[in-house]
Amino acid sequence: MPKFAANLSMMYTELPFLDRFEAAACDGFKAVEFLFPYAWPAAELAARLAANGLQQVLFNAPPGGVDAVSSAAAWDAGQRGTACLPGREAEFQAGVQLALDYAEALACPRIHLMAGVVSQALHASLGPQALLHTYISNLRWAACQAAQRSVEVLIEPINTRDMPGYYLNRQDQAHAVLQAVGAANCKVQMDLYHCQITEGDLTRKLRQYLPTGLVGHLQIAGVPDRHEPDMGEVNYAHLFEVIDALDFQGWVGCEYRPKAGTSTGLGWINPWLLSV
Repeated sequence: MPKFAANLSMMYTELPFLDRFEAAACDGFKAVEFLFPYAWPAAELAARLAANGLQQVLFNAPPGGVDAVSSAAAWDAGQRGTACLPGREAEFQAGVQLALDYAEALACPRIHLMAGVVSQALHASLGPQALLHTYISNLRWAACQAAQRSVEVLIEPINTRDMPGYYLNRQDQAHAVLQAVGAANCKVQMDLYHCQITEGDLTRKLRQYLPTGLVGHLQIAGVPDRHEPDMGEVNYAHLFEVIDALDFQGWVGCEYRPKAGTSTGLGWINPWLLSV
């Protein structure tokens, strides 16, 4: 059966962040993910995980910044990653090192490296080759650093409706980047919400990419409103059967915004949680 991880940045927002670990465990989750840990000491997060018997399975490297303070503020300042942006290599490297320190403290096996937003003006001034070269070079460096700590680095195609100008948008684009990077611990974070909005054809894409072993993590949310997966246009019950049939051994992150309270809206997941 699929293994589900609660996304604590989007779920249980009726509670203070540090209280969400206990709430997720009480609802039957065995694992959690979140966007960023940098506003909290790693030791405090590790204690919450241990106290509630939870695994940390994913978080993002900083979207910008060079230390914990600036990294914690970068998202609210509108930054969405630096991996593809020429001239910001030192900032990218500092962020990766910070993320790997947190990953080690939280025993987290994977981090997501955000590509960055590229304005039309920046794209025109730099050209596509400079962006791609920077992206591949940064990912190779990060994969090498992460391999020394037994951590995977992930890249995620994100739809441009939610994140206009984001550099990486399609599954085929992401897998072409992986081939160019050539690192065994660099994989794709396949978010089915983003994939449906950008490309659709989810069943065929799961059947195409999961058997490659290059998908390190899945994420889900209802489309188009990003609520519970049993709302909207995607038949997730069918997709879960497909994921099962393909024997995907990774985690499925529940990266959605509950419509009416997190625990109240978990009816869709109860049969799956009770089976693992």
